[in-house]
Amino acid sequence: MMTVASTTRHEALLAEARRTGLGHARLVVVIAAVCIAALAITGFFDARRFIEGGPAVAQLASEMVPPDFSRWQAWLRPLLDTLAMSIAGTALAVVLSLPFALLAAPNTSPNPVVYRVSRTALAALRSVPEIIFGVLLVAAVGFGALPGVLALALHSTGMVAKFYAEAIEHVDPKPLEAATAAGASRFQVITHAVLPQVLPQLADITIYRWEYHFRASAVLGIVGAGGIGFELMAALRLIRYDQVSAILLTILACVVVVDSLGAWLRRKLK
Repeated sequence: MMTVASTTRHEALLAEARRTGLGHARLVVVIAAVCIAALAITGFFDARRFIEGGPAVAQLASEMVPPDFSRWQAWLRPLLDTLAMSIAGTALAVVLSLPFALLAAPNTSPNPVVYRVSRTALAALRSVPEIIFGVLLVAAVGFGALPGVLALALHSTGMVAKFYAEAIEHVDPKPLEAATAAGASRFQVITHAVLPQVLPQLADITIYRWEYHFRASAVLGIVGAGGIGFELMAALRLIRYDQVSAILLTILACVVVVDSLGAWLRRKLK
C-alpha cells in the first residue's frame, strides 16, 4: 500500500514526465519547421548560379575598395536629416502609441470591443513595413523627410503600442484597485496608478525604438524620403561603388554612436 509521501512523489514524477514530454514535442515541432524551411530554400537555391556569380561578386568588391570619402562634407547634412527623421518619427510614434496602448491593454481598455478593435488596428500597422509606407507617402506628399517621419511613426505605432500595452497589462493591480475604491476617475487611475509603474519600461522601449529608427531612416532615404539613404541610392545609380562603401561605413559609424548613446540613456534611466 502506497504511503502519502510515495503517492505525492509519484504524482510529481508524472508531472515532470509530462512537462518533459511536452518540451520534447515542442522541440520536434521547431526542428521540423526548420527542416521544412531549409528544404524550401534549397529548392529555390541554385548553387551553380551562385558559383558562376563569384567573379562578379569579386569584381564588385574590388570596386568598393578603397572607400572614397572625398564627398564626406556633402554627407553631413543628409546624416543630420536622418538623425532628425529618427527623432521626429520616434516622438510621433510615442504620441500615437500611448493612447493606443491604453485602449489595447485589457486592464485599461473601456470595453472588450474597443480592446479588440485596437489590437486589430495595431496588427494592421505592424503588417506594413516602413519601406512600403515610405513609397506610398512619397507618392502622396512628395520627396523629403516628411514621408520618412510619417512612415516610421505609422509602422512603429503598431510595434511600440503593442509593447506599451503588454507593459501596462502586467502592472500590479493593487494600486489600481485602491485608486478606484477611493473614487478616482479612469483618467486619474491611469495617471496615478498605471503610468508611474510602467514609465521606466516605456522609456526603455522608446530608446530601443529610436535606435532602430536611425537605421530604418537610412533605408527610407532610398525610396526618396531624404537623408543619407538618398545619397547612397545616388551613388548606386552612378555606379560609384567606392562611394557606396564609404557611405555604408559612415552609416555604420553613426549607428554605433547612436546605439552607444541609447545604452547610456538606458543606464541613466534605471
